[in-house]
Amino acid sequence: MGSNLSTSETFTSTSAPAVRTAPVSPFNLLTVKILRVRNARKADLHCYVTLWLPTASAEKVRTRTIRNSKNPVWNEAFCYKIDRRVKNVLELKVCDEDTVTRDDELCTVLFDIDKLTVGRTVRVKFQLNPQAREELEVEFTLQNTLDFPDGIITNGVLVARQVSCLEVRVDTGKLKQQSTNPELTFTVNGSHEGSQKILLASGPSLHIIIFHCIINDQTRLDVILPEELAGGNETEKSGVLSFPLNSLPLQKEIILEEDNSFHLCLTARKCSGDLDVRLGFSLCMEEQNFLRKRKKYVPVVAITTTGGGTRSLTAMYGSLLGLQKLNLLDCISYIGGLSGTTWTMANLYEDANWSQKYLEDAIKEARKQVTKSKICCFSLDCLKYYYNDLMERTKEGHNTSFIDLWGLVIESMLHDKKDEHRLSDQRQAVDNGQNPLPIYVAINLKSNYSAQAFREWLEFTPYEVGLLKYGASIRAEHFGSQFFMGRMVKKLSETRICYMQGMWSSIFSIDAMYVWNLAVDSEDFWCRWTRDRVKDIAEEPFLSVNPYEVDTCLFTPSSVFSSTLRDVLTGRPTIAQYPNFIRGFQLHNKYLESEGFSTWKGTVNSMLFNTVIDSFPNKLMETADNELSLVDTGFFINTSYPPLLRSKREVDVILHLNYSGGSQTLPLDQIAKYFSEQEIPFPKIEISEEDRENLKECYVFEEADSPQAPTVLFFPLVNDTFKKYKAPGVERSPEEMAEGKVDVSSILSPFTTREVCFSEENFDKLVKLTDYNVLNNEKLIIQALRLAVARRKQRNY
Repeated sequence: MGSNLSTSETFTSTSAPAVRTAPVSPFNLLTVKILRVRNARKADLHCYVTLWLPTASAEKVRTRTIRNSKNPVWNEAFCYKIDRRVKNVLELKVCDEDTVTRDDELCTVLFDIDKLTVGRTVRVKFQLNPQAREELEVEFTLQNTLDFPDGIITNGVLVARQVSCLEVRVDTGKLKQQSTNPELTFTVNGSHEGSQKILLASGPSLHIIIFHCIINDQTRLDVILPEELAGGNETEKSGVLSFPLNSLPLQKEIILEEDNSFHLCLTARKCSGDLDVRLGFSLCMEEQNFLRKRKKYVPVVAITTTGGGTRSLTAMYGSLLGLQKLNLLDCISYIGGLSGTTWTMANLYEDANWSQKYLEDAIKEARKQVTKSKICCFSLDCLKYYYNDLMERTKEGHNTSFIDLWGLVIESMLHDKKDEHRLSDQRQAVDNGQNPLPIYVAINLKSNYSAQAFREWLEFTPYEVGLLKYGASIRAEHFGSQFFMGRMVKKLSETRICYMQGMWSSIFSIDAMYVWNLAVDSEDFWCRWTRDRVKDIAEEPFLSVNPYEVDTCLFTPSSVFSSTLRDVLTGRPTIAQYPNFIRGFQLHNKYLESEGFSTWKGTVNSMLFNTVIDSFPNKLMETADNELSLVDTGFFINTSYPPLLRSKREVDVILHLNYSGGSQTLPLDQIAKYFSEQEIPFPKIEISEEDRENLKECYVFEEADSPQAPTVLFFPLVNDTFKKYKAPGVERSPEEMAEGKVDVSSILSPFTTREVCFSEENFDKLVKLTDYNVLNNEKLIIQALRLAVARRKQRNY
């Protein structure tokens, strides 16, 4: 509870990269006194105020209800112990109690405790409605404490605090005989596990359950008793035994309850050792070693692709073949993929030396799979296999959804038997620097928000899975396991690559807002009808301002109509969900000043006001406490650019291989706009209207005034000179002209995204087209590489 202050929390401050430092004294005692509301909006208001400070307590507390008053007065005080190194934002919610329906939430004030001065008491008036002179008056007192902290670990964005492993041992021998209730429920709010139940009907009498929680946090263990025992205990609330955990000693067994019914003991120990989540915006050691082995050539060259189902799967083979014929494939350090191109990449990286071999063999196998009938994927035997594999996956502890079924269908479409490969298996293809490093891309979404309003980039390599914005990564084989505060608390088996492909190309996670944005290029609809109503408000008196403070905000709930509309627009039929590996972390007090975070955080001017959630730490960490909801990157922008633009990768040249349907320039235009808003160095994209109507095979974009911006070679999926030339400089004979007729743009094209099966002729045509488009622009590629070499030398001079 907010009023429980006997806990001694201990931390030290660090800065990125993640390191440990010597102890300091960062704690303060915060007293929040809710005084009154003036000029409430309704005369018959049954008003109360709730308080939530999640960095200090997992529980929400509230005042009593004052009935039928426009000027309710409480004078109720609540106390917290806070750590100044984490971002402490207090939520004050004004509510109207309703005995019949759900209580109305009138408004919420978000207040950064960093605005307060230690040793001072200040009365603050929050203007809820200046026109009606409606205001909430609160008194704050911030005092020093003498608590001596342990260390914390931080990268300047996320903070890992000390975690204790709480072992609860219960002997229910006599309780089984006395109670007809089949279970006991144990709850530690704020822990990873939350609540756990012990079934009394069968099994042994001695039970052991584990909770992982922040060490010395202001929390307690609640035990819900069977009704037969509830009456004989002095409990905080009927039927519940509560045990404060604030002063629980480490490594010592404590007997909490010993009577004729059951025996309850607690033992707490500190979770020691290194974190299982790597905090830092640098590249992992394996990737650094890879680059040292791969970097025989300067500059650093990367390939980015776009999705497009079987079309992109097939076309990518042709592009890579063209690069191989030019002896340029060995110059590539990174290949970024999403959606259908991840199918190509996953197939190639099953061979540890794929780029050292002639790609014709891999293309022949792909041709066999793409041209086979897909009806077999829905045979009775396949359906039984899908069912059994999903059941086995569920037994292992993984979440399952329709996206996993889609992954199994992809497996059947591209393989003749079960594919046992996993992402970490691809290390054998890069450990010696023999192939480019593959980077698969997805985005994490938030419930009730469109991808345009909120998204977080995830990258997947054979070494790590990482959230770009937070500088947090885990080993690839640990993706899908459960984490709390940077520590793996439940290890699950590594997910097979087919399930990952289902998530990377999750076309079934579409929402109505995505369709709307395709049809109407306007931000007004979202902002007017579905966007959160948030505005900055002033405090009286004016409080000190630091660069890293969060502005005081007033959040007003949307109307029933807006909420319903928002649910409809952002509702997704299904989505791939995985445990969030940054669960439990808190945000550093100066996280908004972190360069790594700022690179990827939402901006007010970005597409559809790319959510301001990034400036609301409580909402941000609330998202982190939920499971990752992962979808195809194409639901935001159909591109795999972002991981390649991480500053530590120092990519000089990017070959943009575009395989999208519809407008070929749209993904490039969108990502250029996005990078401009994020202030990420990227060349200006200038293509004349005439060219946009009749695109050439290759365009080069560079930014002479920005040495940090990569040179981009853009290869749209077009049939230009290939119509008349079967090879660079070799014209087609009249008999060969039919082979140059490859329709990749019309609505009657055999290569639309919905097509999952191509004829052998069409497969060959598409591979030859993309192969030719690369070969025919050899001079532009070589020229761009030479220019990039010169620019790198100039930059390093």
